[in-house]
Amino acid sequence: CAETLDGVRNHSWSRPAPGTPEGEVVSWADRIAYVCHDFEDAVATGVVTPEMLPALVRDRCGVVRREQLGAFVYGMIDAAKHAGRIGMVAPLAEALAAFRRFNYDNIYLRPASTAQATAVINLLRALVEHYAGEPRLLPDTNDFPAGSDDALHAAVTYVGGMTDRFACRQAVALLDWPLDQLPRGIDTSV
Repeated sequence: CAETLDGVRNHSWSRPAPGTPEGEVVSWADRIAYVCHDFEDAVATGVVTPEMLPALVRDRCGVVRREQLGAFVYGMIDAAKHAGRIGMVAPLAEALAAFRRFNYDNIYLRPASTAQATAVINLLRALVEHYAGEPRLLPDTNDFPAGSDDALHAAVTYVGGMTDRFACRQAVALLDWPLDQLPRGIDTSV
């Protein structure tokens, strides 16, 4: 529905608030879910520990995703009940902001993460350049001149639709991509 799409479209912290209450709920839910889920994944992989989470977040939300989600959802319900609009009660809004800062500092922007992002960007860029230069390798688009805007658009569309594993396999097969330069954690043997 239009309200949900509004929330999805404007879920980013830097985007304007959605124009409907339903969209605002979707936006908040997405923010809450990704902060909690990314932390849970980072704990599971040993990137961070629950003890590293700021005391403000631990005390108000807990260290387990189920507790965190519950705290933030109830914070939204309380805000709506008392203020009559979609939002988050101040103590939990403060905890959510601290949680987000923690994730950026300790998960998203840590050196290993930025190196991984660079590896992914380099691989995808190389694949796009390869397919744009050889559009005959693209499905159903072999009539585009090599290097043309149409070939580039088709290459971006094709590479953008690849799974991680398939993109890595294609880079190895077509570009002789060194295995040690593949993004970490992707099994290309299957």
